[in-house]
Amino acid sequence: MQNWRTVKLKEVCREITVGHVGSMVNEYVDKGIPFLRSQNILSFNLNLDSIKYITPNFHKKLKKSALFPGDVAVVRTGYPGTACVIPKTLPVSNCADLVIIRPSNELNAYYLTCIFNSTWGQGTVAGNLVGVAQQHFNVSAAKEMIINLPSLPTQKKIAGILSAYDDLIENNTRRIKILEEMAQTLYHEWFVKFRFPGHEHTKMVDSELGLIPEGWEIINIGKIAKVKGGKRLPKGKTLLGRKTAHPYIRVKDMSDSGLDTSDIKYLDEETHQSIKRYIISSEDIYISIAGTIGRVGIIPKSLSYSNLTENAAKICEIREIDYRLLLGYLRTEAGQTQIASKVVGTSQPKLALFRIEEILLALPPISIQHKIASFFANTYAQIDNLKAKNQNLGQTRDLLLPKLISGEIDVEDLEITTEDIAA
Repeated sequence: MQNWRTVKLKEVCREITVGHVGSMVNEYVDKGIPFLRSQNILSFNLNLDSIKYITPNFHKKLKKSALFPGDVAVVRTGYPGTACVIPKTLPVSNCADLVIIRPSNELNAYYLTCIFNSTWGQGTVAGNLVGVAQQHFNVSAAKEMIINLPSLPTQKKIAGILSAYDDLIENNTRRIKILEEMAQTLYHEWFVKFRFPGHEHTKMVDSELGLIPEGWEIINIGKIAKVKGGKRLPKGKTLLGRKTAHPYIRVKDMSDSGLDTSDIKYLDEETHQSIKRYIISSEDIYISIAGTIGRVGIIPKSLSYSNLTENAAKICEIREIDYRLLLGYLRTEAGQTQIASKVVGTSQPKLALFRIEEILLALPPISIQHKIASFFANTYAQIDNLKAKNQNLGQTRDLLLPKLISGEIDVEDLEITTEDIAA
């Protein structure tokens, strides 16, 4: 660790401040300036599926909490210490309740996120939390945080090695999105527009859901599946950042297009045993029932038999229809509209399990299902393969991370191109 020095974070940053703290209920708009919250910040990347927006005028009013490319955003509350760099693809944004760090020319932004997302960084943050009802990571604690800092060229080399894994993960994620969009487009063509092979010779008849092809049947989910809830963590138990045999799926991990595996948390054996009846397999469909309601998807085979949060339910023991076709319907506008119509409550909206069973769908004849089943099976097999690759890439990156930022693996003499790594 030659040429490494010990510094306080405030000594190598231009600014360390905090995002807006206050009520935002009446400030969100449909379009405008992106407004990041804790749930948008994942380890090393952003989740923009649940992004909120504010007006340009309100953005100007909150100029202290404005974010710029190259800033490091750190979660204060919930999963404190989780960090990512604001990318160039988000040139203007604002935020609430995040620690905002602007590194000086001595500190590489991506290298700093490596420190925060490492086991050491997470432990350091956990040891500096304040608050009783809800603990959070303060700006003052961030400023006084002591880090080991190598030379800037070494920082960039470390950042280059680790960000290469993130680039591969991002490429795979884009491919996953394309495959899922292809599957959903084909589903919409066959089962919403009813333009399946031979539809020209099929009579349309009235039903509870409008006109449907003759021979199709309107049924509710309760007739073809069971709906079961997840389970809250036992009191005093916590989620683990390190991998175990027992993943725990939260609503935070559920995106509009499927499960985001980039920040999966895990349970120890004892905790898993206490709630092991509440697991979800790769042929079940999850649906969020509190928080952001209506997110639906399936668990990749690499995470099969995960524990499921109490804020979600699983549709399981599905019969008479391929589970991927049922998923396709629940993701359509019609499916999402039905889900929304079943939600009750205003201050804390909730989707009851028995209301999920009431959701109606048009069940096609088995002959129609067979014609499309092989395409869906092949497409989702590719998706599973890419998600498994992403999980392995993330785990490899996380294994390398502590060895690189501690200097255990020396990269000073490695020839690594660092021109594209942000300073």
